[in-house]
Amino acid sequence: MENTAKHLPFIASDNEKIEGKGGTSHEFTNPSLMEKELRESEQKFQRVFEDSMDGLILWNDKYRIVDINCSAMRVFGLSKDRLVGRSLLDLFSSVEEKKQEIISHIQQVTQIGKKCSSMIIEMMDGKVKHFDYSTKSGIADGLNLTVIIDVTEKAEMQEQLRKSDRLNIIGELAAGIAHEIRNPMTALKGFIQLLESSIKAQHSMYYDVITSELARIDSIINEFLILAKPQEIRFQEKDICQIMRETVDLLSAQAVLYNVQFDTYYEAKLPLLYCEPNQLKKVFINLIKNAIEVMPSGGKINIAINSLEEQYIQISIKDEGFGIPKDKIKKLGEPFYTTKEKGTGLGLMVSYRIIEEHKGSIKVESEEGIGTRFRITLPFSHIAKS
Repeated sequence: MENTAKHLPFIASDNEKIEGKGGTSHEFTNPSLMEKELRESEQKFQRVFEDSMDGLILWNDKYRIVDINCSAMRVFGLSKDRLVGRSLLDLFSSVEEKKQEIISHIQQVTQIGKKCSSMIIEMMDGKVKHFDYSTKSGIADGLNLTVIIDVTEKAEMQEQLRKSDRLNIIGELAAGIAHEIRNPMTALKGFIQLLESSIKAQHSMYYDVITSELARIDSIINEFLILAKPQEIRFQEKDICQIMRETVDLLSAQAVLYNVQFDTYYEAKLPLLYCEPNQLKKVFINLIKNAIEVMPSGGKINIAINSLEEQYIQISIKDEGFGIPKDKIKKLGEPFYTTKEKGTGLGLMVSYRIIEEHKGSIKVESEEGIGTRFRITLPFSHIAKS
């Protein structure tokens, strides 16, 4: 009986090859399988696009946004419906400087095919964000891709390292200068005191001016010495609220003279802080004195101490003064930078140094005409010791 199988029509499997005459082969592809694979590939791409931690923007050759993912939407604070179809340039139409940066970026992308840039943007909530963004043209027919990465945390860390390095250098210089000045200062003060009894009445004013200026120089020398890393600091577990109460009591008389009132809030049952109390008191005195002096017509100073994320203590000192321009805030704590007419800038510099030694941080928020707030964050004892 003849084998009937060879007369049956051959049914090839997906992508199966058949050997023909002369050794040639023919490939049969299932169209439905190709469509399925293409659909799955598109879904994978869409998931990667939407779930990316970096901001992704697809835009066409007319600079209009074709698609945008969630991370990029958060950067601009707008929904996809409000972004898709808009021109990239419209996103920065209110800030001419930023618009020009984008135009320059796009022009270079057009010329060389890709470009990396960076930008600083002030968000709607007033916070300043740092972004790196890169663009590749022609990733698909008529489409370009821009990737936006939020590098704010990295930029802030670099700024803190820069300030820390500067403080270390200034501290070393300050120690040497202070010791050199203190020697002749000691002789001058001694001889002035010896001459006190022989000063005539009509010259007493000169004597008072000389002694007060020598005292001022001495206080500046002390601040210089604090800039150098102290050799012996005795950290203890102390009640931060009690340290602040003592500071407020100390400055109450000066506050009355300036018609300034204190509004205080201390969270109850806060853990003890591992600190050098006298050093922290110096920081508080510097900040509160500054707050008093920026309100010559009087006002209120809000002081609050509370826990933060169950790991840190936050101290907030807010005044109702003139405020500090945003371009000057980042310079606070730098050597000899001050917003006061007769200031040296050393007080804040010393304060930054002390807080740094306590493994803490100082942040400044200010609005012109409204006031300034200093936020000090310090770790609880069990974290500071680790």
